[in-house]
Amino acid sequence: MTASKIAVRTVAAHEAARIVSALSDVLIDVVEGGASVSFMAPLAREQAEAFWERVAHDVERGDRVLLVAFDGETLVGTAQLLLATPPNQPHRAEVAKVLVVRRARRRGVGRMLMNALEEEARSRRRTLLTLDTVVAGAGERLYSSLGYVKIGEIPDYALLPRGGLVATSVFYKQLDSAA
Repeated sequence: MTASKIAVRTVAAHEAARIVSALSDVLIDVVEGGASVSFMAPLAREQAEAFWERVAHDVERGDRVLLVAFDGETLVGTAQLLLATPPNQPHRAEVAKVLVVRRARRRGVGRMLMNALEEEARSRRRTLLTLDTVVAGAGERLYSSLGYVKIGEIPDYALLPRGGLVATSVFYKQLDSAA
């Protein structure tokens, strides 16, 4: 698989509910691979599907943007932009659940998803993005390479999928609104 074959796009509101099964496959794979993304292993399909159904509902309401990365017909990654912010923060959004299946990693999929998320944020006049990720993980290296600024670490923030506490790093990035 090469990055040139990967296509990243925003999921339309009417489509989100139709791809819950494929999104669940991605989530189950990353949790099985040890990613700390809010779920414990083993992740039951019903739990994964319930999560993605809630995401689809948020997409339909306009509270969340869902991006997907396909290699041909196969979903290999996804990312979200959380738009539901307080009235005094209309310029801000949170990056969430940047997930890439294990077999597609180290091919630029995460970078492509992040670049698309940033363009989506700009189109929605969101100029400040925030996120958190496991300390010293692949996500931390990716976000740093994309110009996100690490502002600190929170110890013992979450459990890894098979147990054991892990710290998280908190990042932000100010986007050039003219880009």
